Amino acid sequence: MAVIAANEAHVALLARLMRAEAEGDGDLGMLLVGNVGVNRVRADCLDFKQIRSIEDMVYQSPGGFEAVQKSYFYQRARPQDIALARRVINGERFVPADRALWFFKPEGSCPAQWYGQWNSGRFKSHCFFAPAEGACPGI
Repeated sequence: MAVIAANEAHVALLARLMRAEAEGDGDLGMLLVGNVGVNRVRADCLDFKQIRSIEDMVYQSPGGFEAVQKSYFYQRARPQDIALARRVINGERFVPADRALWFFKPEGSCPAQWYGQWNSGRFKSHCFFAPAEGACPGI
């Protein structure tokens, strides 16, 4: 059962974002990015109070995703990417992004904090950051 509302266009949009942001980190890397996206839709806190849909989340400005500025993001979603997007929309969560609202790809090691949010872990090239426990009860 879906944890956020999503029609077929939204599923494909999330799939494109996941691929564009983390294809180089494999399926799990893309699932982690998907967790961050779903968490942002569910959060209703911090920078994400006005985010109510996948489309709102993907195109949030400021604070959105770098991938939407790249041509690769605008290619059609592949069936395997759509399947991954459905998994996170249906509530599958993966550590270290199970509660994360942010991620980035540093040149070196992950900092302990990023914009005041605590590091929740690293997977391959991306560091993930989650709000303090209780700050965002919706995720």
